Amino acid sequence: MSTLQPSQAIEALIDNIETVIIGKTETVELAVVTLLAGGHMLIEDVPGVGKTMLARSLAKSLDCSFKRIQFTPDLLPSDITGVSVFDRSSESFKFRPGPIFANIVLADEVNRATPKSQAALLECMEEFQVTVDGITHQLPKPFFVMATENLVEYEGTYRLPEAQLDRFLACVSLGYPHASDEVKILDDQVVQHPIELVKPVLSPEQLLELQRRVRQVHLDDSLKQYIVELTRATRQHPAVELGASPRGSLALMRLSQALAAVRRRDYVIPDDIKYVAPAALGHRIILASDAAFQGTEARDVIEEVLTEVAVPAVSKESSYETA
Repeated sequence: MSTLQPSQAIEALIDNIETVIIGKTETVELAVVTLLAGGHMLIEDVPGVGKTMLARSLAKSLDCSFKRIQFTPDLLPSDITGVSVFDRSSESFKFRPGPIFANIVLADEVNRATPKSQAALLECMEEFQVTVDGITHQLPKPFFVMATENLVEYEGTYRLPEAQLDRFLACVSLGYPHASDEVKILDDQVVQHPIELVKPVLSPEQLLELQRRVRQVHLDDSLKQYIVELTRATRQHPAVELGASPRGSLALMRLSQALAAVRRRDYVIPDDIKYVAPAALGHRIILASDAAFQGTEARDVIEEVLTEVAVPAVSKESSYETA
């Protein structure tokens, strides 16, 4: 595996994924930012725009194990976490791990499973472990869940509870590609899918080291206060019934640190926080019924909050130089 500098390694990872995901630089960057921040991502979009390919290209670029779980109404929690099976040879129960035991897990159409099965992900995503029959099993590191849900087709779906939505560090949408990008997608797949040509550029161990470095990116005290004021402003907005929780503040902090690293800086600036705010806070806000009826969206609220909350002046100036 290559021994790239951190900034070069991040750039190589993004470039590698973009050989598969065409014309979606911002979403690819946010996916890498979420991964570096040590969180999980929810993608809300229509079928066929590349959600599965994004997860697979991430896994192949990092030489990580990858599992896909298709969520359906008859999916059981044990189908996700695993089950204890009686072994006659040893006359004891042995744990058979489920598909959640992988570095990168794609939870496809997560809103199609029952709330009981959805809840099986809560402990996994928050504590990076699984408890079956009173025994706790640690999940592999790194561990990254990318969940998808189709917001167009609601028949046979179960709305994700706020507690589970709050576990996702970021929520994004891929959207349809531009016409020129869609032509390139056709050209690239005439003979074979580009995912078959993706080679690892980083190892899981190198990713863990990058995640540790991201935690060391400097965040000025004034920016911590700015983050708290942003999340508190969502709770006080007249169009909001339930604003972002303190976990939203943590998400803003972690994502802005990771974005600063991607942008080759060892410190966070206000623009980093503004850039990740829609992805970090949008899915944590519940709109008041009258506001939703009038067409207000969570991102509209976030844009207003970003405009109204005063931006602090940060004097620290340095460059993102890594040894």
